[in-house]
Amino acid sequence: MKVGGVPYRAIYTAAGGAEVRVIDQTRLPHRFGTLRLETVADAARAIRDMVVRGAPLIGATAAYGVALAMRADPSDASLPKSLALLASARPTAVNLRWALDSAAELLRPLPPGERSDAAFDFATRLCEEDVSRNRSIGRHGLEVFREIAGRAAAAPGPINIMTHCNAGWLATVDWGTATAPVYLAHDEGMRVHVWVRETRPRFQGAALTAWELGQHGVPHTLVSDSAAGHLLARGKVDIVIVGTDRTTAAGDVANKVGTYPLALAARDNGVPFYVAAPSPSIDWTIEDGAGIPIEERDPEEITRVWGVDEDGVERRVRVTPEGTRAANYAFDLTPARLVTGLVTERGVCAPERTALRRMFGRL
Repeated sequence: MKVGGVPYRAIYTAAGGAEVRVIDQTRLPHRFGTLRLETVADAARAIRDMVVRGAPLIGATAAYGVALAMRADPSDASLPKSLALLASARPTAVNLRWALDSAAELLRPLPPGERSDAAFDFATRLCEEDVSRNRSIGRHGLEVFREIAGRAAAAPGPINIMTHCNAGWLATVDWGTATAPVYLAHDEGMRVHVWVRETRPRFQGAALTAWELGQHGVPHTLVSDSAAGHLLARGKVDIVIVGTDRTTAAGDVANKVGTYPLALAARDNGVPFYVAAPSPSIDWTIEDGAGIPIEERDPEEITRVWGVDEDGVERRVRVTPEGTRAANYAFDLTPARLVTGLVTERGVCAPERTALRRMFGRL
C-alpha cells in the first residue's frame, strides 16, 4: 500500500537485503517513520513493545528475527536461544509460534554455515506468501461485499462496513486481512464506507485503521467503541468484518478485546459478522477457545493516553485518579456460534471444525 503516494510494506528489507526495516506503529498517526532491526533482540523488542503488531506481521517479524540471529551466530546453541527469546515476546497470536516452528524445522538440520542465507530466504518467502494470502482473502471477501450490495441494490448509499482494532495492511506485510476486501472494493469503484471503532485502550482503530484508510482514500468515520450497538440497532451497518489473532480448530476466535461484545450486538441486530482468518492464524491443536492464553498488558495503557497537543508536542497524560488500579486484558474470545463465516485465502467457510478441515484438506 502507499504512504503519501510512496509504496510501503509494514516490514521490508533495504540496502540490497542487508537491512530489515519496519514501520514504527507506536508513532502513528502523528509521526511516520521506520526503524532498523539489527539483532534478534531488536525484533523481540519490536514485537513486545508493539512497534509491530497484528498476528501476521508478528510472525513475519519473528522470521526476520531468526534470520538476524543466524547472521550474528548460526551455532547450535544460538538457534534455540533465539527461538525462545522471540517466542516469549507475546503469547496470544499463534502466527508467532507458527513462524518460529517453521523456521526451526528448516534450520535445525542444516550445517551452521548455511543457516543465515536459508533463514533470510525463509523470511522473504513468508512475507511474499502473506501478501498473496491477504490478497486472496480480499478477493473472497469482495464476493461477500458484492452479495450484500446486490441485496441492497434498491437502497441508496454505500455499503457500510464496521471493523474493530486494526486488521489492515499495518497488521500484515501488505493488504491486511479484514481491510483487504475493503481496498479491493474501493479500487474497483464499489461505494463503501467504513465505521472505524476507536479500539481502547491503545486506539489502534483511531490511530492506525483511520490513518491507513485515509492514505488510500477510503471513506470512513471514527466512532467510540460504545457507539457500535447504537449504529447496529439503527440499521447503519451492513456487515461487520474483523481480524483474528488465533482461531481454534472449531472456529472460536481470539481477537482484540471488544470483539466479543461487537459480535453479540451484531447477532442481536441481524447483521452478518465475518472474521478474516488467514490459515497461519488457525490453531489446529486447540478445539476449545478457553485454551487460548489471553495476554494482559501494562495497566498504564488504560490509565494514560498518548497524543499530540495543539502545539504539536507529543504528550502522555494520566486520565484516572492517581493510584487507580487497572486490569488491561488485550484480547477476548468470540465463540463460533456468533460468527457468520470465516474468510480465508481458500474461500469463505462456516466457523466449525468439519468445514474448516475440509477447506484445508485436513479431513
